[in-house]
Parts: sequence; C-alpha cells; structure tokens
Amino acid sequence: MPEAFSLLLPVYSGDKPDYLRRAFRSSVHDQTVRPDQIVIVRDGPIGAELADALAELVGACPVPVELIELPENRGLAAALEAGLAACAHDLIARMDADDISLPTRFARQLELIGTGLDLVGTGMYEFVDEIGTIVGRRVPPVGPQRISRYARFHDPFNHPTVLYRRSAVRLAGGYRDMGLMEDYYLFARMIQAGARVDNLPDPLVMYRVGDGAYARRGGWAQLHAELRLQAALRRARFTSWPQAIRNVLVRGGYRLVPVGLRRFAYRRLIARNESAPPA
Repeated sequence: MPEAFSLLLPVYSGDKPDYLRRAFRSSVHDQTVRPDQIVIVRDGPIGAELADALAELVGACPVPVELIELPENRGLAAALEAGLAACAHDLIARMDADDISLPTRFARQLELIGTGLDLVGTGMYEFVDEIGTIVGRRVPPVGPQRISRYARFHDPFNHPTVLYRRSAVRLAGGYRDMGLMEDYYLFARMIQAGARVDNLPDPLVMYRVGDGAYARRGGWAQLHAELRLQAALRRARFTSWPQAIRNVLVRGGYRLVPVGLRRFAYRRLIARNESAPPA
C-alpha cells in the first residue's frame, strides 16, 4: 500500500473559481491514487463566487478536508507554513489553485518517493487558457548529483509538482519569504541539509501561464528579491563567489528586460516548445 499523504493547496482572492474547481478535481477525484487528506489554506478574504466554489468542493470531497482561514493575506510562504502545520501526514503534495494534475501523478510520485527519498518533483506542460493550447514543456534535472549542480543557478524543481516530507522541510527551516522564489530558497536549503531528492522528467502537471506570469517574474521588486536570494545562498555557502556573481548578472538582468523578451528567453531556455497535447 502507498504511504498516506496530504494535499496542500493555497487559495487567495486572485484565484478564479473555475480554475480552482478544475485544479481540485484533477488532484482528488481524477487521481488513480487519491490523497488521504486535503488541506486548503485561504490566504485572506476572498470574493463570494470563489467562496461558493470552495464550499462546493469541500462539501463534495470524497476525502477529509481541513480548511485553514487566515484573516488577512500573508503571502504564499506564510500560507504554506500554516498549511504544513495542519497536515496530518508527513508526506505532503503541493498543488496550486489554477493548475491541473494528470491522473497518474501521485501514483508515480509515491512509487519513487517510496524508495527512500524526501522530495520528488515532476516535469510540467505549460498551457494557456485551454488545455489543448500547449506552449511549453519544463523538463527538470534528474538524479541527485545533476539536481545539486543545477540548483546552483536554477530552481531544480517545479514547485506545483512536488511531493515532499514535512520532516525534511522542517529540518531545512521551512518556507521563508523571498519574493516569488520562496520555493527555490527552500529547495536549496533542503539539498544543503542532506535531503534525498529526485525528479520524474515526465510532465505530470499542467501549469497555467499567461502574459501576467512573465510580468510577475520581472521588475524592481523581483530584482530586489533576486539579490536577497543570491546573498542568502552565498552566506550559506551554497554557491561560490563566481556562481553568485554569475547569478546576479544573468538572473538579475533577466528581471529588468522587457516582458516580451523575458517571455522569449524563458520559453527558449527553460520551457521548450511542445505542440502536442498530453496523452
């Protein structure tokens, strides 16, 4: 029997009811192996339509649901920390409220993590609006040594795809606010703390993207967060001085280019084009 696990899903006012319904059902009802518990963190007040969708999903859920309601929007890192504390199981799967899990996602991750790992991610398809509109595919590095090398420059895991052990997350210090890079910062600290990690290269999650996704990755606020991240990684000696300088120049420069150029660079260097829909 696969190990019991919780599904951790944060929701905030910017999420869309229809996207939430699709994300939730794909990660619970449609899975060949369902979670044993769902933990939803409502990060601050939400509108009536989104609240109705949330109540509908909780009421019809075939497994127990724990709803954590934060009185004000505290950001993703704080919401996930609150959710981690409410999970009944050490093994926890992450999911965002606008993505889609493919049916065998958890079955395949559970099989791999059962070999003694602390963290398993997967590849992703990127899509716009409709599932058939595939615009890219992210293939993560596979194997602990390659992941460790890759992590010195890029986030080696696709955050909405990960299945991890809370004990390993806690050992590394948990989520900490770092702009839109709280996941990268956590995973780097987990690797440094000795977490056993790997990735499935196959796309098992559909990741929703749009122009807003590329805009959020840039600007002065994200440049500031990038500089904070690189300083933190260097202080922890996760990166060398040459690596830190390279990261500031390349990753920092990426934050300031126009959105169109950022989208082009991202799709050419990180998410290669994938015209065929998933099987």
